[in-house]
Amino acid sequence: MTRVRAKLKLAGLVLLVSAFGLHADPAQRIVSAGGSITEIIYALGQEHRLVARDSTSNHPPQVAALPNIGYVRRLSAEGLLSVSPDLILAEEGAGPPETLEVLAETHIPFVSIPMGHDRAAVVAKIKAVAKALDVPDEGEALAQRVGGAIDAATAHSELADQRVLFVLTMQGGRVLAAGQGTAAQGIIELAGATNAVEGFQGYKPLGDEAIITAAPDVILLMDSGRQISLTDEEVLKHPAIAATPAGQNAKLLRMDGMLLLGFSVRTGQAISDLAAGLRGANG
Repeated sequence: MTRVRAKLKLAGLVLLVSAFGLHADPAQRIVSAGGSITEIIYALGQEHRLVARDSTSNHPPQVAALPNIGYVRRLSAEGLLSVSPDLILAEEGAGPPETLEVLAETHIPFVSIPMGHDRAAVVAKIKAVAKALDVPDEGEALAQRVGGAIDAATAHSELADQRVLFVLTMQGGRVLAAGQGTAAQGIIELAGATNAVEGFQGYKPLGDEAIITAAPDVILLMDSGRQISLTDEEVLKHPAIAATPAGQNAKLLRMDGMLLLGFSVRTGQAISDLAAGLRGANG
């Protein structure tokens, strides 16, 4: 932690110099903590200002060349300070708190970008990132394009009778499913379908009876793009899932996790892809 404290002292000196200097230039060494924010930065044409990103930032592919400062909810102050940022943009909920406390001592600008799981939230997120980057006009234009893509993608209603169960993980036979207030429920509803489970917030392990009662028509899972840790066979042989319409008809659908749940500039595509996948699964 001594290196972190040294960084803090250096940051304090920089702050002191800035206090007696002229108008500060726009930030040019930006860290993005959150895949949705990173996608927006690229879509705004401001990627040349990025010096690091978190592990959830996997799109566009060229972002992989940047230093990885860790998972958005488990950031380290030392990792962030090692790239000498002059602005940190983070998704709401980034942390942990102790890291944020250390960063507060540095007085490095830290902007928390609000999250949400509907059209309005995506538009607000784009505008918030653009404001932080001091490119509000580009943000307005991008928000209009993305909002239009979402509007076009949601112009359907024929999937309302499709019940979708989003499975986040299945460890030890325990199904961790998405309830209310989750990105999974948000994207399912935007695609015109229905979340098969209700009555709880966030992600919750479901018992066999709850799964059978949910009676999903389709099981939705994330595809990480790497080796699949949970195979279709493992999902379908789960006793409770096997008893549902989705299990009996082997209706499983996988989508890239950041595309599906990111609620960023590709949300219109995510809605269209999910709706098309649901039509195919139930065709």
